[in-house]
Amino acid sequence: MELPEMNKYDKIAKTDYEIYPLLSQRYSPRVFKDKKITAEELHQLFEAVRWSASSNNIQPWRFILTKKGTKAFNNVVDCLSEFNQKWVKNAPVLVLCGYKKTVDKVKENFHALHDLGLCLGNMTIQAQSMDIAIHHMAGLDWQKAHEVFEVPEDFHIATALAIGYYGGDITALPEDLQKQELAKRERKPQSEFVFKDSWK
Repeated sequence: MELPEMNKYDKIAKTDYEIYPLLSQRYSPRVFKDKKITAEELHQLFEAVRWSASSNNIQPWRFILTKKGTKAFNNVVDCLSEFNQKWVKNAPVLVLCGYKKTVDKVKENFHALHDLGLCLGNMTIQAQSMDIAIHHMAGLDWQKAHEVFEVPEDFHIATALAIGYYGGDITALPEDLQKQELAKRERKPQSEFVFKDSWK
């Protein structure tokens, strides 16, 4: 079977209710077009982060940005799970995402991880508007990342990102991942996570 070049429009979600088009178009590819992300584009993505909501405007998020072809990029790859290492090297940009755990090194910032998620949501939709894809990864050895990148004790690396343009040669992926790229997108129905008046 001849496999197509991946495109964001191939994976538009079939939603039960109408939502903002950039949300229904977004998905997490494991193959990217062979095209560099410019410095200006990266600044745009992180500007979307900068203007995200955060508890008490603390803005606890922190990022380590690396580009393909650098030692730092390879170091990020080495911190990822074996599964993610199977595909991630074709991404032009890899990012480690972390947050500051405390306020003034005394009080726990209970909402820091929530705020990191909010800012990454902003970044994701900004990227989508630019035809740029972001694949969010939980599969990483955060302790190794802390050691390799000398992360201060008051911070925690939580996730990683692969960033690149939609498109690319799907045959560059292992066969099992090719099938995943072409698979139908599915989500739980709202009835499984929205409860009226009380927890069900």
